[in-house]
Amino acid sequence: MAQLEISHLVQRYGTHTVVQDVSFQVGAGQIACLLGPSGCGKTTLLRCIAGFEEVAGGEIRLHGQVVSRPGYRQPPERRQIGMVFQDYALFPHLTVHQNVAFGLGSDSPAVQHQRVEHLLALVGLSGQGHKFPHELSGGQQQRVALARALAPRPQLILLDEPFSNLDVDLRERLSLEVRDILKEEGSTAILVTHDQHEPFAMADEIGIVAEGRIQQWDSPYNLYHQPANRFVADFIGQGVLIPGRVIGEHQVRIELGVLDSVAPVECSKGCGTCNGKRPDHSCNVDVLLRPDDVVHDDTSPTRARVLNKAFRGADILYTLELESGTRVLSLVPSHHNHALGEAIGIRLDVDHVVAFKSHLPPDTPANQVPNLAR
Repeated sequence: MAQLEISHLVQRYGTHTVVQDVSFQVGAGQIACLLGPSGCGKTTLLRCIAGFEEVAGGEIRLHGQVVSRPGYRQPPERRQIGMVFQDYALFPHLTVHQNVAFGLGSDSPAVQHQRVEHLLALVGLSGQGHKFPHELSGGQQQRVALARALAPRPQLILLDEPFSNLDVDLRERLSLEVRDILKEEGSTAILVTHDQHEPFAMADEIGIVAEGRIQQWDSPYNLYHQPANRFVADFIGQGVLIPGRVIGEHQVRIELGVLDSVAPVECSKGCGTCNGKRPDHSCNVDVLLRPDDVVHDDTSPTRARVLNKAFRGADILYTLELESGTRVLSLVPSHHNHALGEAIGIRLDVDHVVAFKSHLPPDTPANQVPNLAR
């Protein structure tokens, strides 16, 4: 059963529409993420779900009950929602134990103590209940904030940029730990962030938000390998778009060779080229190549020149220039340490062909398509 259902949600500030016809649902026990650049509307979505704002259109349901629609808004305190904020929002004059117990006022002292001790153990802070927030590190304070949000057993946990104040290493480690904690509690949660690493570490499903709309709601794997549009392809992961030409229903030619696609290549709806209705198959596309699609291979006759390199420990991310001047990225084990300007062998290993309609007209002659081997 869906714990949260958003149906055709609209939100405006004056005449400016911030959220436009957004629909999605999150199942019980699932962790979802709203991911997008600053100003895309994701925080406004979270505030509507929390009940902090009226909605201009559509509706929000929690566990089957309508909590928001135009003209009606159930107060935040009645929604059984827990919040984890970017700045932790702990009470500085209360101990860790008192902070976690804050939302348990109706329970007996014995029940409160048992719940708090359980949660402190769950978040790795056993024996720290007597301390005050200022005596803890940033990561420990965020764990306390999570424990406080979980304490009343809310139907939904909302996490608003919860790791943005932490350093990169701690952020990645804590995101994995928080996922384990939420799963252990069986909590349903929504994370809002602009950082790609957090949702890929935590979320079961991710909604990519841009200009107030959900561009794609999908699993992390599908977002990376099967992006729905150019925005998602560019926003998720790294990669480059290089010119290509559809030469068959399941084939695209690029400068590095012919790519075979399991699914039909969709470059232009209704153009008749991609589904084989036109004999010349002359449709031009832009093909997405990820760094893991371009494999270093000393035995390959195809060479590329090293323009730049970023050492990442186990791997090196190379920026390579092809014969035509087109640039691609390649993720290579770090024991293959090549100098700038050196020519190295490469080959393609593409499991998912992702192509988008080119800005060039479908009938552009092959010799006028830039950087495309004929």
